[in-house]
Amino acid sequence: MLFPNHERTVLFIDGAKLYVASRHLGFDVDYRSLLEYFRSRTNVIRAYYYSAMIDSDEYSPLKPLTDYLAYNGYSLVTKTVREYTDPSGKRRVKGNMDVELAVDMLELSPHIEHAVLFSGDADFRRVVEAVQRHGVRVTVISSVKSNPPMIADELRRQADQFLDLADLMEDIARKVSDVRPRASRTAVADLVTVQPGQA
Repeated sequence: MLFPNHERTVLFIDGAKLYVASRHLGFDVDYRSLLEYFRSRTNVIRAYYYSAMIDSDEYSPLKPLTDYLAYNGYSLVTKTVREYTDPSGKRRVKGNMDVELAVDMLELSPHIEHAVLFSGDADFRRVVEAVQRHGVRVTVISSVKSNPPMIADELRRQADQFLDLADLMEDIARKVSDVRPRASRTAVADLVTVQPGQA
C-alpha cells in the first residue's frame, strides 16, 4: 500500500456503499480509526462523507452517525432522499450521492495529488479517468472478497491502486466495546440497493 506522506490527499466516502461493503465482510467501520489510519500514512487535507438523509419530523437513525462524523474531522455532504412508489405499489426511497461526489472530486482535482474513493460503483469510472488526466492518483477501496463482490471490474482496472476493504479491517473495524455512534442497519439499507456486478 503506497501512500506517500507528502501527497495532498482527499478521502471521498460513499457512505451507503461503504456501509454495505463492510456489512458483507462482517464488520462495522470505526470512522475515527479510519481517519487516523490515513492521516498516519499521508497528508489528508479533507475527508468527505456522502449520505442521503430522510427528511422527516421523526428521529433519523442516521443522525447520531452524521453528528459524530461532523464533530470528528469529516466534511458531510448530504441531501434529502426522494420517496416514490414502485410498480408493485411498495413505498421506496432513493438517495444516490454519485453526482455530488463526482462534482467535488473534479472541482478539487487541480488542488490535490491523491484521491481515495470508498466505493465500488462502476459509475465512478469516468470521473476517476477524468481526475487522472489532471495528474491525480486515484486509490479505490471496496471489496472483491465479499460475497457478492462490491467492486465493479471496470472501476478496479481504472484505479491507480485498489485496496480491498477486508485488508483494512484490522485497522478500521469498530471494536465490540466501542460505544461510538453507528447508523442503524435498516436506515442505511433503505437508502441503497446493490445488485451483484452493479456495485
